[in-house]
Amino acid sequence: LIGLAGLALFDFMFLRSVGVAGALVVAVAVLGALTLLPAVLGFVGPHIDRLRLFHRGDHRGGSFWAILAGWVMRHPWSVFVPVIIFLVTLGLPFANVELSSPDATILPLRVESRQGFEVLRREFGDGEISPIVVALRTRGEPTTPENLTALWDFTRHFAGDDRVTRIDSLVTLDPRLSLAQYDLLYNTGQTSDPFISAARAKLAGPDATVVLLYTRGLPTDTANKALLRDIRAWPIGGDTQMLVDGGTAEVVDVVHEMYSEFPRVAAVVVLSTYLVLLFLFRSVVLPLKAILMNALSIIASYGALVFIFQEGHFSNVLDFEPLGFVEASLPILMFCLLFGLSMDYEVFLLSRVREAYLETHDNTGSVAIGLQRSGRIITGAALIVVVVTLSFVSAEIVLVKALGLGIALAVLLDATIVRALLVPATMRLLGDANWWLPSWIARLLPKKEFDH
Repeated sequence: LIGLAGLALFDFMFLRSVGVAGALVVAVAVLGALTLLPAVLGFVGPHIDRLRLFHRGDHRGGSFWAILAGWVMRHPWSVFVPVIIFLVTLGLPFANVELSSPDATILPLRVESRQGFEVLRREFGDGEISPIVVALRTRGEPTTPENLTALWDFTRHFAGDDRVTRIDSLVTLDPRLSLAQYDLLYNTGQTSDPFISAARAKLAGPDATVVLLYTRGLPTDTANKALLRDIRAWPIGGDTQMLVDGGTAEVVDVVHEMYSEFPRVAAVVVLSTYLVLLFLFRSVVLPLKAILMNALSIIASYGALVFIFQEGHFSNVLDFEPLGFVEASLPILMFCLLFGLSMDYEVFLLSRVREAYLETHDNTGSVAIGLQRSGRIITGAALIVVVVTLSFVSAEIVLVKALGLGIALAVLLDATIVRALLVPATMRLLGDANWWLPSWIARLLPKKEFDH
């Protein structure tokens, strides 16, 4: 609930609506589990087991989880170091992530808009599809000598840039004309050329003019983004205001605005989660450990996302065309979704560990018992999520495919390697420090214990 609610803090309506809708679904599910489910179970009674297909034996001891727990407790360093190396290695490709907004390439080739997109690329070139549009707001008419000079300097500079194929503007109508000739053309009032009149009507207004820069690449290309930064850094001079639009500008601005908000949202989610776990487990160490474990599994899944969908590995197996980038909203959606899911599994495990610790005050034995008693629950719950999200991989739209596979991989890693191996090994190494709670914080917490 906390992770999904964090999406509502974004200014982007898409992310906000997903967060609000997701939080409502979770709230309704919790309400149903606390009210409707007990009523149904009470009505059905012992008949609930009539259709059981398999006999469930006693899993308290001698099971796979008991053996695994004992082995992890005996060899914590042998588990901790390799698992950390493995997860960090999985996350390394994320260092080279290229975030962008999608274009028609995320659609399957059978869709008409994708077919038209490919025809335009093939016949006219990538850059003709969406030029960089520069609006120049001027003081007075854009055709005054001062404004024409500023426009001339700007267009001449970028016309010599290898990333630009051509420029449409008031001073690029004919490459044979000089600045003085353009000044004469626009300010004598004697021209009756319909071509000049049409160009002026298209490219100039009472106090503004537009410049269209056609490039060699798509709006999502790295070279176009670098060109956009150079354009925005150009000192246009005077009282002229430069405003840049177009596909590339929209891609860059969406990513920038989205990720300028993300640290604040992530901080709220992490801090809220820490406080909830602090209340639940009455320890300042366990919530911090849980957050770090979550971060490891999420970063590992980010790395897999880049490795597969940006770099194109396994594209033949998964039947998609590599994008060359990761859709900008994917890491944010995955963070908020996975942070909540992963924390659920952590609560399952730590609840059992704490119950045993309160009875025995034996950290090592309590961790082993907690893993033994919660391992099946965690893997069973994770398996449901993995099966559901893996079904998204069959989608033809790459964005849906990436979201489903990313969540499935993250949950699989978290419920197996992280919760079954890394968390118990870390708690074994920390020992009684797991349960450290400064007295001044203890006085601030509610006296009543939470029932797990």
